[in-house]
Amino acid sequence: MPTISMFYGIIIRMYFFDNDQHNTPHIHVHYQDDSAIIELPNGTVIEGKLPKAKQKLVAAWIEIHKDELMADWNLALNGEPVFKIDPLR
Repeated sequence: MPTISMFYGIIIRMYFFDNDQHNTPHIHVHYQDDSAIIELPNGTVIEGKLPKAKQKLVAAWIEIHKDELMADWNLALNGEPVFKIDPLR
């Protein structure tokens, strides 16, 4: 489960071969004791929860990096190494 980005205490991960349970491109987001699975590229929370302010930051980051995220998703589905993505600044 590679970490692809970190910003403002938020950790973004993408798992290899992770298409069975959710059947849609997604990322795993962790912030303190909260975690969520967020659909790509639209930013919808499909499982879990994050504080509203952190969810907005993640949504902005997804919008900026959606092409890179989808490219990483395709790599991860095939078990190939994913690329780090710049944090939100």
